[in-house]
Amino acid sequence: MIDEISLQIIRILQKKARIPNVEVARKVGMAPSAVLERIRKLEKLGIIDGYEVRLNPAHFGREMVAFVSVGSNRPGGDDALGRRLAAIPAVQEVHYLSGEDAYLLKLRVGGTGELGQVLREQIAPLEGIGATLTRIALTTYKETFQIPPEIPA
Repeated sequence: MIDEISLQIIRILQKKARIPNVEVARKVGMAPSAVLERIRKLEKLGIIDGYEVRLNPAHFGREMVAFVSVGSNRPGGDDALGRRLAAIPAVQEVHYLSGEDAYLLKLRVGGTGELGQVLREQIAPLEGIGATLTRIALTTYKETFQIPPEIPA
């Protein structure tokens, strides 16, 4: 379904989503209209899931990254709890983990005061929350949503 040209287009768009269509066409050796048609097809198939702007957290007072393990006091987890955790603005990611009834959250906040407030006022009161364990990232060496596109075997 995905050929090498589509993969080239995906790689280009992952590096710079706002690249002009004409430049993508030049890089893959196709007509701009053909490239646009391929991109639309990739979007329609759900292969390209969307586009977003990456903001510099420092400009918005959100330099601290914290990872919070949240235990669930309900065996097998709870989809409703996962959705409630995802609705908290400071939460960037919510993952339900295997092995334990726990969620792993990634939060981006302005500092320890805000982190404590989110934990106390927005996470702890939720029904189904068990114990939490918070880890603060001191340095981030890589943070990306890019996926190395390859043709599935």
